[in-house]
Amino acid sequence: MNKIAHSLSAALLLGCGLAAHAGENIDGDLIARGKALAVASDCMACHTNTPQQGKPYAGGYGIASPMGTIYATNITPSVKYGIGGYSEAEFAAALRTGIRKDGAHLYPAMPYTAYTRLSDDEIHALYTYFMHGVAPVDEPAAHETALPFPFNIRLSMAAWNLLYLDNARFTPDPAKGDMWNEGAALVQGAAHCGTCHTPRNVMMAEDDSRFLAGAQLGSWYAPNITSDPHAGIGGWSEQELVNYLKTGRAAGRGQAAGPMAEAVEHSFQHLSERELRAIVTYLKTVPAQGEEGKGGAEGSAPAQPHYNVELNLRGANPPNVNHTLNGGEALYSGYCASCHQPDGSGSRNQAYPSLFNNSATSGSNPSNLIATILLGVDRQADGKHVLMPGFGEGSYVGELTDKQVADIANFVLQKYGNSAVSVTEADVSEVRAGGPKPLLARVQPMIVPGMVVGVIIVILLVIWWLRRRARR
Repeated sequence: MNKIAHSLSAALLLGCGLAAHAGENIDGDLIARGKALAVASDCMACHTNTPQQGKPYAGGYGIASPMGTIYATNITPSVKYGIGGYSEAEFAAALRTGIRKDGAHLYPAMPYTAYTRLSDDEIHALYTYFMHGVAPVDEPAAHETALPFPFNIRLSMAAWNLLYLDNARFTPDPAKGDMWNEGAALVQGAAHCGTCHTPRNVMMAEDDSRFLAGAQLGSWYAPNITSDPHAGIGGWSEQELVNYLKTGRAAGRGQAAGPMAEAVEHSFQHLSERELRAIVTYLKTVPAQGEEGKGGAEGSAPAQPHYNVELNLRGANPPNVNHTLNGGEALYSGYCASCHQPDGSGSRNQAYPSLFNNSATSGSNPSNLIATILLGVDRQADGKHVLMPGFGEGSYVGELTDKQVADIANFVLQKYGNSAVSVTEADVSEVRAGGPKPLLARVQPMIVPGMVVGVIIVILLVIWWLRRRARR
């Protein structure tokens, strides 16, 4: 009798399981669309700890912000450690308003201010993909975010959202064509270009009046990508821009490094030709922002065409008693010329790019030049692995001091780039430390002492008032 009961129970459970599975009837095309949207949204770059060979979307990757390191969370369908317990409405709330299932607020390092432009259909596709197309990782992210006071008070983001979150979907412009609208939806929404390329105000919200005009991004500078022909990408051809997004390089213009290299590697190179051309079509119409040369994407003519460092240097500057090189010219010869060539023209196939007609050396913001020397370039795109070793802390080819980096940068700028720009040791030190800090980050160490002083003043005023009252 027990055997019959167990058999009936097993059959019933199996039948229920099959019925539930059949009831889901997951649409493979919908999962594929959601995956494409996840790629366009570059979810992998932040939510996968690629440098540590982390599992897809399992979190743990540290995002350097001016307020401190923000660690991405596990967004696999793990019920315990990921988003497996999220309803579609809760998933949409996280993407559009930055509010988690537990009610806690996300920091805008997760670009919900852009993802709020996504349509209901796009949210549904993303939800379906993450719930049914991603393998669950049942382990917590390797690290958790722990910002200093008062930035650790997530509830403060509620006030920030009231002030700066425009919770509205993308609306096509009927006066524009399909290609333009498709590009606008990608740039403003999934691709979240403004998150990096738009300057931020004192409260770290994007300044919409300067949309895509260029902004500091930690050690790197996300350049002006408006239609301005000098400060922006107005002088680039459509094909040059498509090539840059697809491969991370546009000959005679520039190459992707740092966060942009990650965006190319994980996102842009996987988009369709139409999507890339749609993005370019829209960018070409973004109102131009001035400030000619301000960290722009324009290439420049060399300050001294084909200056060959070896002609006057060979044998003239032997290593000093510490067996190190002195001066930008000698340092360039020792550390850079073998790849970028003695005349700065780069290798014949431009795998090692020329240093003139190059956005890293032509603008008035030298951050990307300094960051490239310190941090190097590591980009996998177009079937190629582009690797330039950095010369910062822990370098396997040789660590350079702030002065040495400044000397190399100044030599390159004077001979091959924007000779009106100069780099100091302080500039290098700042980039090495993670870039210039905004006002909020600079005043943070004074907030607690200021509060203590304020409390003491209030207490003293109360004591004074009580004594004065007692005398009456």
